[in-house]
Amino acid sequence: MKRRAFLLAALAFATSCSAFKNPPGRPSQDSLVVPPSEIMDFDLLYGKNCAGCHGQDGRGGAAIRLGDPLYLAIADNVTMSRVTADGVPETAMPAFAQSSGGMLTAGQIDAIVQGMRARWGKPTNLLALNPPPYRAQSHGVPKRGAMAYAVFCSSCHGSEGRGGTASSIVDSSYLSLVSDQGLRTIVIVGRPELGAPDWRGNVPNHPMSPEDVSDVVAWLADQRPQFPGEPYASAQRTPGELQ
Repeated sequence: MKRRAFLLAALAFATSCSAFKNPPGRPSQDSLVVPPSEIMDFDLLYGKNCAGCHGQDGRGGAAIRLGDPLYLAIADNVTMSRVTADGVPETAMPAFAQSSGGMLTAGQIDAIVQGMRARWGKPTNLLALNPPPYRAQSHGVPKRGAMAYAVFCSSCHGSEGRGGTASSIVDSSYLSLVSDQGLRTIVIVGRPELGAPDWRGNVPNHPMSPEDVSDVVAWLADQRPQFPGEPYASAQRTPGELQ
């Protein structure tokens, strides 16, 4: 009887001790809220910060698709981290780093970049295809660019770039929201999700050279309005006209 009483007392004591591990009013470990700055899950970080423009799973949207192995082959981690952190001034790409007024820590930006490369990069070396370099090696020439545009781009975008089977690429609003580097990236990697080919697919068996890419970008940049946001001529009013 004494042994049984002792065991019952020990059980009661153990039960009471375990109750104090999670006393009333104290949240359990699985209910604790993780501070935003400590979230490192790629799906959550990409979904909340990138997918709105670059599409779910990097498939593209208003901006280029980041899940493009070709893009990931020509853009290195330093470049992607810098653009994510600091944005691109005078374009639609905002800064996300806390140091630049955004919400993300350096570690979170690194998690996004590393996650994109791990999920969407190809193990094969696409650089063996010898694409034009991500950054221009020299300044393009607009006059040459007009001729290169006629060869490689006009069949879809029209003789003056104002649209054909594809959209206008000299639209002032569009050019005011994209940088020269953004134009270069699109010319090289294309917009596959929109049917736009990369630098190899505009003319069969005749890929664009690095100089062709630089010259086309220079020609496009030359079409950019000096003062973005000016009203169209049809929207301008004469003095004294009712507003």
